[in-house]
Amino acid sequence: MKLETERLYLREMNQADFNSLCKILQDEETMYAYEGAFSDTEVQEWLDRQICRYQTWSFGLWAVVLKETNEMIGQCGLTMQPWKEEEVLEIGYLFERQYWHNGYATEAAIACKKYAFEILKAEEFCSIIRDTNTASQKVAVRNGMTRTDSWTKHYRGVDMPHDRYVAYRR
Repeated sequence: MKLETERLYLREMNQADFNSLCKILQDEETMYAYEGAFSDTEVQEWLDRQICRYQTWSFGLWAVVLKETNEMIGQCGLTMQPWKEEEVLEIGYLFERQYWHNGYATEAAIACKKYAFEILKAEEFCSIIRDTNTASQKVAVRNGMTRTDSWTKHYRGVDMPHDRYVAYRR
């Protein structure tokens, strides 16, 4: 286990999490900011990428497990992401739709913020959010972040405007 909050555990994902990850990444509505659901192959690539990140950085997107049921309900964690001409430390989050609007994303993101500042000693981190994803933007604001700039990413054949929300060490 990497992190613990009042209602959640955050831990590294492994191959046994594939089916839980499919519930998230293969849901059309959940994946609207990614232009649609992932195939089994894309889900496996996503999982493999997280496992590689754990080995390279000692962090990545972690499984978010609901303490009450011991069920994986989402993922949240830290990754290095391209932004314009640099690589930036990002907190990302993505949850199974049935668990939206319960404060889980905010709770997990706040724990990741603490990890970024206290364990990694980061000077700043960000969340890179598609401009149409208002729910994720609200999580970023609740996590003490402010919108600083915008950039258009090209993904799955689509130009996608994104906003970057940033929090700085105080």
